[in-house]
Amino acid sequence: MPETVLFETERVQRREAVATYLRTVADKLDDGNSITLEAGDQSVTMDPPPDVEFEVKAEREGPSDEPGELSIELELEWHEDAGDSDGSLDIT
Repeated sequence: MPETVLFETERVQRREAVATYLRTVADKLDDGNSITLEAGDQSVTMDPPPDVEFEVKAEREGPSDEPGELSIELELEWHEDAGDSDGSLDIT
């Protein structure tokens, strides 16, 4: 299935700024509101359904014998026809 990137941005930010951004996303999800992503001249609004597939991934990239790059990736995914999903996940 081909992938179309609707929005993408990447920049270095302080941890506190990232936490604020994630809280805003969490509040919108809690309230059932759509989420608008904006950066420069890019903008996209998405309306996640009540049930979404939530993927959490921790990765290390680079050679095994040298310092590498670590990442935590969070992804929400749903079908445009708003199918349901189930399961549980704890983040502590």
